[in-house]
Amino acid sequence: MQTDVAIGLLWFIAFLFSTTVHEAMHAFVAWKGGDPTAYEGGQVTLSPLPHIRREPIGMLVVPLVTAMTQGWAIGWASAPYDPYWAARHPGRAAVMSAAGPAGNLMIATVAFALLRAGLMAGWFVAPETVRFEHLVELPDGGTTFAGELLSIFLVLNVLLAVFNLLPLPPLDGGAILEYFLPPRMAAQLGEWSRTPIFQILGLVVAWQVFPSIARPIFTFVLSALHPGVGYS
Repeated sequence: MQTDVAIGLLWFIAFLFSTTVHEAMHAFVAWKGGDPTAYEGGQVTLSPLPHIRREPIGMLVVPLVTAMTQGWAIGWASAPYDPYWAARHPGRAAVMSAAGPAGNLMIATVAFALLRAGLMAGWFVAPETVRFEHLVELPDGGTTFAGELLSIFLVLNVLLAVFNLLPLPPLDGGAILEYFLPPRMAAQLGEWSRTPIFQILGLVVAWQVFPSIARPIFTFVLSALHPGVGYS
């Protein structure tokens, strides 16, 4: 029971930090691109507090509850932006949308590099069985706080990046898709993506699609982290 609570807390910490980076990247790139909306809301920051104040249920309540009851954290967050600015500058808006997943990939890259360094130095070894939070273990077969936390950061951020890049509103991939559409279609998609019904529909479809690609993504991460080690 204590182990489950500890793992849940690690998932919650990783989710809170990763989501904060995601939204801060959106806010920072929008600010540099000429939209100060999120900057003025205090979201160009790595402090989670402004992001929690904006989405307390998605940033705090739901991830904490799921981390303690399911063993992994899920939730949501958002950064405000000016839709008129986005309509005037579709290229900048697309870069802003891509910035959040890019932030997650940066975290995943750092976690991957640290895990690989630990493996090469002999601090970690490949475990017999793997889980999202257990990609490495100590040479004597024991677990380690650093290994578990880095494992969670790696898997969580890769999955967050891929999920958010699905080309479905209201995900970041849906906003990026608008840039590649003809202007009239992009405007229509942007209008639909701001309606609650369309947003819910997009999320439902995304949740149906994502499980089919999550396993191959996890397998790819494992093969990159432990080349030559086969996991079924």
